[in-house]
Amino acid sequence: MGQALARAAQWTSAKGGSGGKLEFTKLNEDLLNSVMTWLEGFGAKYPEELKLVFKSALTWKTSLRPDKLQGGFQEKGEDVVSSQTSEKDGTPMLTLHKTGSNEYSVSIMSLEFCENVLRMAGDQKLMEVRSCLEANRDPGAKMLGDRFATVEGDDNSIYRFIEEITKEMEQLAKTEGADHKDIEEKKLQLKLQLQINRLDQQLLQESIQQITRDVRLTPAMVDGEVNILKQLSGRDEEKHVLESIDFWGDRYVFKNGCRAQPWRQLHGDICYIEAKPHDGDLIFVTANTSGYFCNSGPNNAGELNYTKQGDSYRELVTLLKEKSPKFAEMIENQEFALKAKDKDDAMAVQKIEKVDRDDDDYREKHMEKSYGREQTKDSSKEKSKTQKKTKKLEPSTRWKALGLEEYKEDDKDKDKKLATKKKQAPSRLRTKTPTDAEDSFSESSSESEEEEEAVERRSETNADLPSEYWQIQKLVKYLKGGNQTATIIALCSMRDFNLAQETCQLAIRDVGGLEVLINLLDTEEIKCKIGSLKILKEISRNIQIRRAIADLGGLQTMVKILRDMDKDLKCLAAETIANVAKFRRARRTVRQHGGIKKLVGLLDCPPLGQMTTELKKDVQVARCGAQALWSCSKSKKNKEAMRKAGAIPLLARLLKSTHEDMLIPVVGTLQECASEPSYRLAIRTEGMIEDLVKNLKSADPELQMHCASAIFKCAEEKETRDLVRQYGGLDPLVALLQMSENKELLAAATGAIWKCAISTENVKRFQDLKAIDLLVGLLNNQPEEVLVNVVGALGELAKETPNRQQIRKAGGISPLVNLLTGTNQALLVNVTKAVGQCAEEQENMIIIDRLDGVRLLWSLLKNQNPDVQASAAWAICPCIENAKDAGEMVRSFVGGLELIVSLLKSDHKEVLASVCAAIANIAKDEENLAVITDHGVVPMLARLTNTYGRISDKTDDKLRRHLAEAIARCCNWGNNRVAFGREGAVAPLVRYLKSSDENVHRSTARALFQLSKHPENCITMHEAGVVQPLMKMVGSNDEELQEAAAGCIGNIRRLALANEKARYS
Repeated sequence: MGQALARAAQWTSAKGGSGGKLEFTKLNEDLLNSVMTWLEGFGAKYPEELKLVFKSALTWKTSLRPDKLQGGFQEKGEDVVSSQTSEKDGTPMLTLHKTGSNEYSVSIMSLEFCENVLRMAGDQKLMEVRSCLEANRDPGAKMLGDRFATVEGDDNSIYRFIEEITKEMEQLAKTEGADHKDIEEKKLQLKLQLQINRLDQQLLQESIQQITRDVRLTPAMVDGEVNILKQLSGRDEEKHVLESIDFWGDRYVFKNGCRAQPWRQLHGDICYIEAKPHDGDLIFVTANTSGYFCNSGPNNAGELNYTKQGDSYRELVTLLKEKSPKFAEMIENQEFALKAKDKDDAMAVQKIEKVDRDDDDYREKHMEKSYGREQTKDSSKEKSKTQKKTKKLEPSTRWKALGLEEYKEDDKDKDKKLATKKKQAPSRLRTKTPTDAEDSFSESSSESEEEEEAVERRSETNADLPSEYWQIQKLVKYLKGGNQTATIIALCSMRDFNLAQETCQLAIRDVGGLEVLINLLDTEEIKCKIGSLKILKEISRNIQIRRAIADLGGLQTMVKILRDMDKDLKCLAAETIANVAKFRRARRTVRQHGGIKKLVGLLDCPPLGQMTTELKKDVQVARCGAQALWSCSKSKKNKEAMRKAGAIPLLARLLKSTHEDMLIPVVGTLQECASEPSYRLAIRTEGMIEDLVKNLKSADPELQMHCASAIFKCAEEKETRDLVRQYGGLDPLVALLQMSENKELLAAATGAIWKCAISTENVKRFQDLKAIDLLVGLLNNQPEEVLVNVVGALGELAKETPNRQQIRKAGGISPLVNLLTGTNQALLVNVTKAVGQCAEEQENMIIIDRLDGVRLLWSLLKNQNPDVQASAAWAICPCIENAKDAGEMVRSFVGGLELIVSLLKSDHKEVLASVCAAIANIAKDEENLAVITDHGVVPMLARLTNTYGRISDKTDDKLRRHLAEAIARCCNWGNNRVAFGREGAVAPLVRYLKSSDENVHRSTARALFQLSKHPENCITMHEAGVVQPLMKMVGSNDEELQEAAAGCIGNIRRLALANEKARYS
């Protein structure tokens, strides 16, 4: 067990005079579980060894209390001891010793009582094993004596012990009546030691497997595998392993070597690969830091579905073997032949290797190749000159075509490079704490790369470091080796430096000061804890420092401090957590160790009356708790944990505070959580909208910004929008539009106005406040996050006719049309809506047409985003309706009609509805109708009637309405009526009459009326039961519906009369 604890377990750094702690890592957790399982099952297998008395007791701090000890125990002063004692010296086999107020330590003298302790500990038994191993780093030495202590190198103690037992047995055999008791005891000791050695080997083996599994993919490794397989691909099934393989998607390679989009890199994605085997369809593969796995491939719109399909694989070759038997057969027959030769070709050594090998040197070559891409041209030239002077690895003639020259590397050069890298990579970057799958790639993000680059730059310029750097390093040495007084003095001296300066922050980290500061948090001395936390709070604003704190297990210790009685300690711990929890892994660590519940508990302060000294401290604790929750609330799971812990009523109470330093973190937390529907409902029902509106009038811009942002997110619901108006929140929001210098405040205020403008009652108030003129003034020279909200607000306000005119008078049409050329998807969705609303006015339409706005809208139909496509198609409808010569304008767009018809193949319902509405307007012009008929509009529309013919789905009513309208319009050309009947569109249309939406009835009746002009369609309608619903609609209050229904029935009746007449004549 000692070898595993020394070599495999992951420990924090030792603090002055005492050993470190076991880190909270997956590797350590598995190790502790294995030890616990071994202890629990030991007695059943080895009952004699179980009762063996130790040479010295195993002692550790325990969570056991005297009331948990059951049977066979008695009190002895403040201690509780077992009635069973050692036969040699009468030492109790178990002693529970009181070490302080409600603190105990336990001492055991045999594995039997170790089992008893675990049984009595219940669900805390894993913590007992952890505490025992932390206090006894070499348990074998205490159990069996120093002769069995863990040593480096070969351990011959067992062999010497066996020889000793053998000699004693020989001597006792010669002596008559000798006592064999000592020999039996030594045999038991030997058996126990052999079992401990076996456990050691098991733990080391499991640790090696765990560490091996944690090896993660890098962009360089992926590039290497894909490039090799590319060279082995081709159309010849007898020679090539694959038909083709390549990277899928955008060809852009980011600085970190990844090809996946940055938002997917956060999930660990490196790139996407499409491979075509000879015996199957295309295989779409995601290369993730956790391995290779198949994804769902691209959809009809060409967008990749990232959903994982099946298992993950360490190598791409292994995955392809599983998916393609032909590939598996071919790859086994492929070999490489590399030969090393001197400059004069005097000797050649061939080396045969499999393509799918997993060799470290092979991977290192790829990594070095990847790093080489980022070097400057000058350094590349120097490298090539150096390589020319030395022996090279080159491909043989047989494999020259594979292009393996890029992997040439001199062994000596490679060793030098690796040695240099080891020197340059400081120990702080090689953390023992493994990262989880969902966060693993955050360590490879651009942010982490910047950190590493910063480290490398500093390591090259050590001579230029300021004197503070070296002075702080001296103080850290005092922290490590000094007594309590020296420690406090060193902490105070360290705080005299400017800890906001990066040099000072990194000086503490470089010399191992972070480990010392974190270890000080486990001491009993309050002053040391406070001093350490004050320093950690300051330096944790640095990105590198906060990651290092998380790696060293500092968050777990700070979460424990939140239960401390000292309020200053709780404040400092919460503030430090707020700084550290800026990245996902840290936020998850806080939640997993119960930090959310403890932080919510800090919010529970007494009613804010007269500010006594004690109340001020309580308010400060609540403020710090809110600040930490603010940082943690960026995680969806943390938001849910906060809600379950009862954070909402406590935040509502603190929101009524008059202290701005309290309000900012409270409102910040609320606006972060308001993205969840449950929080929006709670904010409304708990009466927080009134307080948010009141704080909009604050003098603090940051508080105003967070309040406006909270209203922006909460105003999705009509009830909230009404409350904002009732509490007078619209006036201060419009007033904030004049704060054009503060972009964050402006984005929040415009967003709140946008959402509030969805309600008609609010629009009237915005008209009175002249909000349109202010919003139009913000259409120029603003960041995109502001423009998205400004345009969204104008789009909502433009639903009213007077506002459309006001936008034109304020000069807003031209900047809106100019924004149609942008690339921001959210902005394009909003600006197309706004332009479409403005086009409802003919005077506005003249300006839009003059600025070529319709052509720009039509070009957006090519956008890959279905929301942009749908919004553009909706905007085109009023443009066609109000343009002077709409038919000629539409025909002037080269390929425009073909493009809009092709969108009927989309899977997006909103796109289909908008395109059908546009086609209905286009078909008003006979020439355009002829063109779209040639492009196959009839079968496409008919197909949609069958796809969306189920009336049970109420969400399809918008599509049904516009689809029926498009069919009605398209019937006015040639044999389209006959074609619709032939394509089976008539019967599904009859089912549309069962809808509860009168707009669907109107458009469907029009379509049926047009289709009923063909006799075959009349028969189909009659068989589908169209007469009865149409008879009811004849009595509708809608005149258009009445007329269409009556016309359809008339056509059916005329056909019936003609049939009767023909029969009898």
